[in-house]
Amino acid sequence: MLPPSLTSYDDACERFRWEIPGRYNIGVDACGKWAERDFGRLALVFVDQAGKAHEYSFGEIHEASNRLGNLLLAQGLQPGDRIGVLLPQSPETAFAHIAAFKIGCVSIPLFTLFGAEALQYRLNDSGASIVITNAEGAAKLAEIRDSLTALRAVFSIEGASDGTLDLHKSLAQHSTSLTPADTAADDPAVIIYTSGTTGQPKGALHAHRVLLGHLPGVEISHNLFPQEGDRMWTPADWAWIGGLFDVLLPAWHHGIPVVAHRFQKFTPEAAFQLMQDHQVRNTFLPPTALKMMRTVPDPQQRWSYRLRSVASGGETLGAELLDWGKRTFGLTINEFYGQTECNMTVSACADIMPVRPGAIGKPVPGHRLAVIDDQGKVQVAGQTGHIAVQRPDPVMFLGYWNNEKGTQEKFIKDWLVTGDTGFLDEDGYVHFVGRNDDVITSAGYRIGPGEIEDCILQHPAVKMVAVVGAPDAARTEVVVAVVVLQDNHKPDAELARAIQDHVKTRLAAHEYPREVYFVDELPMTTTGKMVRRDLRQLIEQWRQQS
Repeated sequence: MLPPSLTSYDDACERFRWEIPGRYNIGVDACGKWAERDFGRLALVFVDQAGKAHEYSFGEIHEASNRLGNLLLAQGLQPGDRIGVLLPQSPETAFAHIAAFKIGCVSIPLFTLFGAEALQYRLNDSGASIVITNAEGAAKLAEIRDSLTALRAVFSIEGASDGTLDLHKSLAQHSTSLTPADTAADDPAVIIYTSGTTGQPKGALHAHRVLLGHLPGVEISHNLFPQEGDRMWTPADWAWIGGLFDVLLPAWHHGIPVVAHRFQKFTPEAAFQLMQDHQVRNTFLPPTALKMMRTVPDPQQRWSYRLRSVASGGETLGAELLDWGKRTFGLTINEFYGQTECNMTVSACADIMPVRPGAIGKPVPGHRLAVIDDQGKVQVAGQTGHIAVQRPDPVMFLGYWNNEKGTQEKFIKDWLVTGDTGFLDEDGYVHFVGRNDDVITSAGYRIGPGEIEDCILQHPAVKMVAVVGAPDAARTEVVVAVVVLQDNHKPDAELARAIQDHVKTRLAAHEYPREVYFVDELPMTTTGKMVRRDLRQLIEQWRQQS
């Protein structure tokens, strides 16, 4: 936690010290301690689909998570076993993760947008024993249940169906008393799957200390959070590290209430309305959400919201968006930077440092960040290289689940390489230059082409495929597929739609290719490697011609 009453960024760096205890449990820290101190303290305001607000205290979340912990133990789970949480923002999502942490198990956040194949890979790779979901998720799991060899049971928050058990009926049979596991700060707590450039997604395994590692970045990006009257909300899914560890759990560490709501479809008007109706003071808004909200005329005259801080990350903000933020919110949007493996390591903070156009911010106190070359040598100011974070670091992952080779490749000596290039200026501001991998950033999601290519190749009409990102004003990038067809298939709009639907139903709605192009052959090197740079140039030409 940052020291109080900071006067400058240099003051923050000089006074900050990590305080990571040997024994530490996220569930106890983010919920149990507050339930013991003040059972009725407000933890969650859940706004249902009808717009009705339901309030939950830390005591109620604590007791629900204890019941669930006892239920899971009754299923025979042991410390280290994995529990999938396939739910949108909801009270059950929150206490499911808390319960997993309390009993020493490892939670796996899963996007509700995932299709059956995406879920099948993640659940089999992790060896998940239990999944907690809703009726929609249960239907997807029913399609693949026979292939999930480690899965013991599926609990649905919406009643028994498709071979699932009724979660709430099962909870009623268990005690609200639970002795939490005596976990070490370095014990595994959560696996968050992140997209890579080739092959299947990688499971970033984090320890319990990861929550403490997030705190200075959250506190800086929200103008020295927490302060009296703070209340957090984000439209970002809690299955994303940005929703779970940038908002929900850090807020609860500080005893700050969180507003939750699942938009059936995000609309900027609804976002302004929610911030007004539920007294939101602090929000994490991904750039895509900000771009959509910018299209609303005169929001400050139509709604009475009163924000104290707005943080944004996942994509680079431009000067125009920052200027709009000042006019609309009456404050400076603080940009932050990180990735699933090592998050919230760079941030702006308008309260203690000037915002510099074109720069993300400065390294968050407690993290050593540098720009290095291919041999791990730290570059001088102005020199472009790999943006990297030095280990050890509390927010850094333990490694990739079942992928030691991938873990080793993530480092150059003691530097975790983010996969992005940039430079530091003379004053220590971090400037993002570009990505040196092929991960696609679309509407805040990091999407790896490998999984999409594997999916498209399963379509009977497809012989070869390459997936890349193409610039898009609203989403930063969109997924584009360039396809070589089998000899007996003709390229047309109907086939393009069929390929899109193939991905949308098997992987995720946000991963389907919004553009599909057909070619006779793909650009390859003499060694058979895809030349994605040439593909991007071709796509630019095709777009100009259309």
